[in-house]
Amino acid sequence: MKSISEIELFRAFRSRNYTYYFFGRAISQFGTWMQRTAVIWVVYSITHSSFLTGVTMCAEVLPSALFSIPGGVMADRYNRYKIIKVTQILSMIQAVLLAALILTGHVIIWAILVLSVILGIINAFDVSARQAFVHDVVADQSDLPNAVSLTTSTASLAMLLGPAAAGLVLHAFGAPVCFLLNAASFAGVSISVILMKLPNKPPHKKDKNVLAEFAEGFNYLANTPKLLMMMLMLAVISLLVSPFNTVLPVFADVIFKGDSSTYGYINSFIGTGGVICTIYLASRKPGSPLKLVMLISSILLGAGLICFSQAKYFPLSMFFAVIAGFGSMATFAVCNIIIQSESDPKMRGRMIGILLMAVFGMTPLGGLVVGAVSQHIGAPTTVLCQGIICLIITACFAKFLLQPSAKPNLNDTLVKETIELGEENLE
Repeated sequence: MKSISEIELFRAFRSRNYTYYFFGRAISQFGTWMQRTAVIWVVYSITHSSFLTGVTMCAEVLPSALFSIPGGVMADRYNRYKIIKVTQILSMIQAVLLAALILTGHVIIWAILVLSVILGIINAFDVSARQAFVHDVVADQSDLPNAVSLTTSTASLAMLLGPAAAGLVLHAFGAPVCFLLNAASFAGVSISVILMKLPNKPPHKKDKNVLAEFAEGFNYLANTPKLLMMMLMLAVISLLVSPFNTVLPVFADVIFKGDSSTYGYINSFIGTGGVICTIYLASRKPGSPLKLVMLISSILLGAGLICFSQAKYFPLSMFFAVIAGFGSMATFAVCNIIIQSESDPKMRGRMIGILLMAVFGMTPLGGLVVGAVSQHIGAPTTVLCQGIICLIITACFAKFLLQPSAKPNLNDTLVKETIELGEENLE
């Protein structure tokens, strides 16, 4: 990788360990999106219930929120290298069990939900360890922003290509192949971790009570109005707007008269919006008004959902899906950037933890609400209402978002480091 690392865009590849980390993680994310798409399609194809697809999404994401604090504690107090190896093996077993469940003809919804819960718990520990592990695998810390940007690009590409590939595999071979491919992707991560050469560094242990530290973080948030407003806005959007993907199988099956590949295409166009968002945020000029970007992106999200819900022509709908995907990713990423950039350095980690708890907790609950409502008023009307609600939320916070920032020159290193957080609720 020496010749590539000489290019400024890929300078993080100068770290041998990061090179292994990058390719291993890229393979894993691709497999993760294939499995996630296949699971949702299997549940919907059996039940034809958008409510149960919401339950399925909730089953994986909610445990990640509930166990995020223990996961963070484990990442701080124990060897992250060993944690990642264990979580990859457990994730591989979970994917194989899913494949076996369908191959043997014992497709039981409650069993799929139980396996989704197990994966969510595993992810709570895996994501925390991997987030912290990137600091360990980059030899030159000045390359850290570039490393995070490169990692973010793989997440966006996986969100773009994974669902499309899953749609094709589902159509040609069935869901078990998607699950087995995901299991194989975890093997790739395990191999990349084994190939790393890391110094023997004792894990850092904290003597403070974890719950007391988080209580201190909540007190700080309550006494910092700007951060509190950003957190509230994102939490409400995560609850009422972001779970629009719960009813996407209905659009693929009923509205567009398609199949699993159609469902994959819809997810991929939404992912395209996320890719465009990632490029935009990474290339923005220093000191640009991020609160204004937040305002515009939330308007794009609402308008994109409204138009997507009413468009019957598939290519036109995909154009609006791209807009919605951009708005969704930008809203989340910009909020993370502002919170990290303007938090007290001593509180920054806890602010991230509270933010992720809020989003991972609200999104699955919103999925249940969206799925239940769509059963009564239909998927198009549900998404239309979500778009309108998004615009109402934006109007409620418009005065705050239009106020000039007290810190016009944001730290661009933190900006690049936090772009990745916009992709981490996918995984």
